[in-house]
Amino acid sequence: AGFIKSPLSQKRLTQDSVELYCEAIGNPIPEIQWWFEGNDPNETYAQLWDGARQDRVKINATYNLHSTSTISIANLTGDDSGMYECRASNDPDRNHLSKSPKVKWIRSQANVFVIERPEIATQVVESSGRLILSCNISAPHPTITGHKWIHKEKTLYEDDNAGDFTTYTIDGKREEHSGVYECVFEANPQIKGQVNISVAPQVTAYKKSEHGNEGDTGVLTCKNPSFPAVTTWSWYKSGHGLLENASGRYIIKSSGNKTELRILKLDIEQDTGDYFCNGTNSYGTGDATVNLRVRSRLAALWPFLGIVAEVLVLVTIIFIYEKRRKPDEVPDDDDGGSAPLKSNATNHKDKNVRQRNAN
Repeated sequence: AGFIKSPLSQKRLTQDSVELYCEAIGNPIPEIQWWFEGNDPNETYAQLWDGARQDRVKINATYNLHSTSTISIANLTGDDSGMYECRASNDPDRNHLSKSPKVKWIRSQANVFVIERPEIATQVVESSGRLILSCNISAPHPTITGHKWIHKEKTLYEDDNAGDFTTYTIDGKREEHSGVYECVFEANPQIKGQVNISVAPQVTAYKKSEHGNEGDTGVLTCKNPSFPAVTTWSWYKSGHGLLENASGRYIIKSSGNKTELRILKLDIEQDTGDYFCNGTNSYGTGDATVNLRVRSRLAALWPFLGIVAEVLVLVTIIFIYEKRRKPDEVPDDDDGGSAPLKSNATNHKDKNVRQRNAN
């Protein structure tokens, strides 16, 4: 067996996580194990397994053409500092309890240094329509080479200044920019702090006006785009009061930043009106209004019936007009036949004349 990738030594802060990777080849495919030796002089190597250290240790391994293995340790403490060893062997007797393997385990080591996380003092100051966010490391720390500000995985600002203090300014009101902002101190290891801009729920309706057909299910939705998330959602109807799932016709489904009201078998008289969604968190409450209109099932036919009615009226008007209007004058048949008669008379005269001349 031989290593093609070995784990790398790393520095981490307490409460962070670390991941080590190892890859080996051989014929047959070798097995990979992970072992650990702490910094205590009396401590010896002990094998690590998946789920060790109160399930903070996770080990994943694959054996396809060659061996790969990853060990990850979450929520690091000072006791996790030490030497981590990746061992590989393909000897058939490698795990025998009494026999020694003919081919010894090959080993690759990496040190993990867990440093106590320095305290970071954070602050949000509102002044002249601006929000000033600040982070200050108030304990010993590694050498800092720069700063970053991150919000929703997007880098807002960065510099290469050294120092244990950094600020970021936002133009606007607190309600418009609530959320979690992260200040990052570039060092080895990287140091991160969290600045929260917290407000009461800024509840908005997904649609301010909803339409539904009689007998169908109506769906009204509200959301809270602000931070922190809503802890309690409730729905009210104008003139009715609090709506509850227990009523049978109302189904309410809510998550941290979204709530949905479903109304079964919509009724024109009973369900038309204004509905109010109310959200509450530790900073206050907020609400929004949704107007619901319920249409008759025949509502979709009204445009078609209107067109049919217009056509019928038009046809009736045309029919009555044709019946009542005066008929056109019929042409005089005598005039039409007089010409041939005259022609015949003329012919007879010519014939008589010719007869007289002949006599």
